[in-house]
Amino acid sequence: MTTPHSPFNLAQQLIHAHLIEGDLTPGSEIALRIDQALLQDVLGTLVMLELEAMGLDRVHTSPSVQYIDHGLVQADQLNAETYLFLKSACERFGVWYSGPGNGISHPVHMEHFGVPGQSIVGCDSHTTAAGSLGMLAIGAGGIEVAMAMAGEPLYLTMPEIWGIRLEGRLPDWVSAKDAVLELLRRHGVAGGKNSIIEYHGPGLAHLSAMDRHVLANMGTEMGATATVFPSDEETRRFLAARGREADWQPLAAEPGCTYDREETLDLSSLEPLIALPSSPDKVVAVREVAGEPLHQAYIGSSGNPGYRDFAVVAEMVRGRRVADGVSLDINPSSRQVLTTLINEGYLADLVACGARLHQTGCNGCIGMGQAPAAGLNSLRTVPRNFPGRSGTREDSVFLCSPETATASALAGVITDPRSLDMAYPRIAEPPRMVINRDLFTAPLPPAEARLKPLQKTDNTPALPELAALPDTLEVPVLLITGDNISTDDIMPAGQRVMPYWSSVYASAPFTFEAVDPDYAARAEATRTRGGHAIVGGHNYGQGSSRENAALVPRYLGLQVVLARSFARIHWQNLVCFGALPLTFIDDADAERLAQDDRIIIRDLHAQLAASATLSAEVVGKGEIRLHHGLSQRQRALLAAGGVINYLKARPADRRSG
Repeated sequence: MTTPHSPFNLAQQLIHAHLIEGDLTPGSEIALRIDQALLQDVLGTLVMLELEAMGLDRVHTSPSVQYIDHGLVQADQLNAETYLFLKSACERFGVWYSGPGNGISHPVHMEHFGVPGQSIVGCDSHTTAAGSLGMLAIGAGGIEVAMAMAGEPLYLTMPEIWGIRLEGRLPDWVSAKDAVLELLRRHGVAGGKNSIIEYHGPGLAHLSAMDRHVLANMGTEMGATATVFPSDEETRRFLAARGREADWQPLAAEPGCTYDREETLDLSSLEPLIALPSSPDKVVAVREVAGEPLHQAYIGSSGNPGYRDFAVVAEMVRGRRVADGVSLDINPSSRQVLTTLINEGYLADLVACGARLHQTGCNGCIGMGQAPAAGLNSLRTVPRNFPGRSGTREDSVFLCSPETATASALAGVITDPRSLDMAYPRIAEPPRMVINRDLFTAPLPPAEARLKPLQKTDNTPALPELAALPDTLEVPVLLITGDNISTDDIMPAGQRVMPYWSSVYASAPFTFEAVDPDYAARAEATRTRGGHAIVGGHNYGQGSSRENAALVPRYLGLQVVLARSFARIHWQNLVCFGALPLTFIDDADAERLAQDDRIIIRDLHAQLAASATLSAEVVGKGEIRLHHGLSQRQRALLAAGGVINYLKARPADRRSG
């Protein structure tokens, strides 16, 4: 391991403090020591099954916390049984348990467990939100989280560090959501790929810790590996309000440091912005779409989870009534925020205006309730508006700030909040927030934990065994997709599908249903006949970290994905489950391919070892050249048939646990 140059920016300091292998050269593979782990329920089930498959005795990350925040709609027995399984797995493996109703993982983790300077990995792409406290916070596929919990390093490509200097102060009626929407307007959903965004500059002094959470959370929508903020007086204030000032330490970039990319964002120049359906980067000024009809306004999610994000709504609606025909949906982010809103009198204002109050959790952000009517406009403070993510296939979801959503709910049409005849309510958090750690179940002592069985059901079966890729790969092209295929497109969310995510077999029929409803049946037919290939466009696999978007197609016979480019987490997930991700060297080759073409790659493993490029034959169409970018370690994973097989095959004295 080599020592990087000095002075360091903050991201370099955090990486260097956790570096096990590699150096800080962008583009090279590095291995990081992970301090904390975060799990959410609909993906945590697979993590727990992976820990079982690895034969783990007790997790090494501390704290490791399992949150129940996604699958909260109990329309049948499945979600309730998942809670029981996850609680038993927490008892077995030494993990904290946060039950249903306690709140969304990301803000709740900030409240109770976030520590400046520590590293955290989570099986949710928005784990990056913890960077608002000066943490090195990375979202990953569940299998990589399981490995970190087992004491293994987290491997990733060393990102570039993108320094964004903040200047000025947000004007009235403009908030942190507008700042991150401006960056999405500038750079798009792939503009931050293989980068860590580091905010610095005098504008930071005017952003609270929860304002920073909004920016760190939605850095993921630009494809960023992580987002980092300094740990300063605002960080101290946040922790002190929760009785945790002892966990604070100052962290900042060293004077004279440099960045691989640099940019300035003048907060004072911003205006209310809105992302049009159906991508977070289709951003325009709210005034450009003002007057469009409105069906729903939705406040909450990990995209705007702070106390002020609800209190400002309450101030705006006090003495007023939501417009007829508009549903104003309030989704509190945590039990602590909800209790404080009650104590401060704000909940009464929200109820009196006609708002609908829902339980603390992710809810409508992931299609678990509050689905809008088809084709009617829904303004939401959530981080994503991919097609169908709301739970309605033909949805029309806009992303905006709480101010814009509330102004529109009062007017009955999309409204620039600056047009309201009222003073802007600037909200400060109370100096002491309600906090209650008793609502968590702490890990059991090791001796007691070892005796605890997993409380499994038919919906939590063992993971399928996956075979290694053969040395000669001959597969048909089963599916061709366009650009920006999301993991929502591959494995749908929503109440209809998410309760089955804990079972590879039960969720398989839903795979790619919005793209090609016949894919799953056709893929199943290839599973025992050598498998199949998928051809994708740019940014294939964007969005959620859900590993089942890689694992389930792999179970259905997926052997190789050929794409123009991949989203970071999905690319890693494919490798971890033994599927080969390849990118086209010449885009013209992508244009030549058609469904049912047969692709042959001979001497596969020798080609992977010899060079970063390899040759494939398209039967009847000639040769194409492809790039893999795999490290020696990743090639070994593919040769073993994925991470679990690889770890099982290692000598016993090299296994963690």
